[in-house]
Amino acid sequence: MAEQMQAGPDREMLDVLKRISRNQEKLLEGQQTALELQRQQFDMARTQFERAERLNDRAEQIQETSARMVAAARKAMVVILPVIIFLVIYLTWLIFR
Repeated sequence: MAEQMQAGPDREMLDVLKRISRNQEKLLEGQQTALELQRQQFDMARTQFERAERLNDRAEQIQETSARMVAAARKAMVVILPVIIFLVIYLTWLIFR
């Protein structure tokens, strides 16, 4: 009878240990899934960051080009505007002469 009493608690303990082991395996599987999702999100974030970096570089290039064009236009206006004013005055003189 004493052997049967010990067999019961031992069996229960073994069942509990098996359930704990199964639960731990399930938790590990869940953690692996979560880790894979985090890796995917990290890859997406890295891709977006790289794309944003390329866009910023392109925007800087466009701004530099624009600044050069504006500077060239200002220099040209220094020459062109007096010529235009002179021509308008000359044309006016020719008309009213």
